[in-house]
Amino acid sequence: MLKPIAAVTGSIALAATLSACGGSSAASDAKTVTVYSADGLKGENGDGWYDQVFKDFTKKTGIKVEYVEGGSGEMVQRATREKSNTQADVLVTLPPFIQQADGKGLLEKYTPQGADQVDGADKASDGTWTSVVNNYFSFVYNKKELKTPPATWDELLDGKYKNKLQYSTPGVAGDGTAVVVKAMHDFGGKQPAMDYLKKLQANNVGPSASTGKLAPKVDKGELLVANGDVQMSFAQAKTMPNLGIWFPKTAGGKPTSFALPYAGGLVKNAPHSENGKKLLDFMLSEKAQQQVSSIGGGFAARKDVKATDENAIALTKLMDGVEIFEPDWNDVDKNLQAYVADWKSATGS
Repeated sequence: MLKPIAAVTGSIALAATLSACGGSSAASDAKTVTVYSADGLKGENGDGWYDQVFKDFTKKTGIKVEYVEGGSGEMVQRATREKSNTQADVLVTLPPFIQQADGKGLLEKYTPQGADQVDGADKASDGTWTSVVNNYFSFVYNKKELKTPPATWDELLDGKYKNKLQYSTPGVAGDGTAVVVKAMHDFGGKQPAMDYLKKLQANNVGPSASTGKLAPKVDKGELLVANGDVQMSFAQAKTMPNLGIWFPKTAGGKPTSFALPYAGGLVKNAPHSENGKKLLDFMLSEKAQQQVSSIGGGFAARKDVKATDENAIALTKLMDGVEIFEPDWNDVDKNLQAYVADWKSATGS
């Protein structure tokens, strides 16, 4: 079985009206729980993992889920601004932003039921966050225009990709930050990675706060390639027939990837802390974890859940031959601002 070992982004989409000043906020309703999350787990047509889990959770508990979606970094920034008047109960984001949230003191220690079945690398040692869905970084390409995906990073420098290539913004988007993390690994260090990304900028359309919004452009042929992640891209491919998933490699190297889990934590001073705990418990329940692949197109966070559905089989096949490495997320979190600054300098962004 695969051992998952970081997003996802987007402009804020409020599924509920939240007041920044409290009082009349949706948070004042004791039968609600508010989730701030990176995008990718909620379906465009109500058919995502979140859609099913939230529906089942409300049916079981009577607690309504208020949902706010955005980039991983964006959600942490929003929660930080609201520290004096907390609005969110649960925060779900990708590395290194979940570590960033922990470092900013945004998370309360809580160990959800079932967390004992989550690998140590996929949860905080101090109990502030736990992966709820495992996932891997990837790229997407248009299968209609490109019969096979570009095998290497160097192929992306070809003139045919000029204004046909785009990746989400590092420091804002989890998957955008992942581009830098993977490039640093594949090219053997920060400087060679920045040297490459500087060259790639000649073909890059420009910044994007949302990774999820790039896939439709690839499907339509507006772009030939973009970044993504396996769970989100696999789910999107259900309604985007031209979307293919691939993993760049260096010349003579192997395709590589790393785990980008959706990690959930209880927000400190949450207005409905007990409801937040119940939702985290529910997300890690065996039933919800079985649905991660069958509905969400992702990988279960619990190692005792062995999915055998059609999606799980396809996902295992997709990852076959891909070399998985494990980033030092503490280092990435510590040096994130420096890496982003170096990327901006290299690309002129």
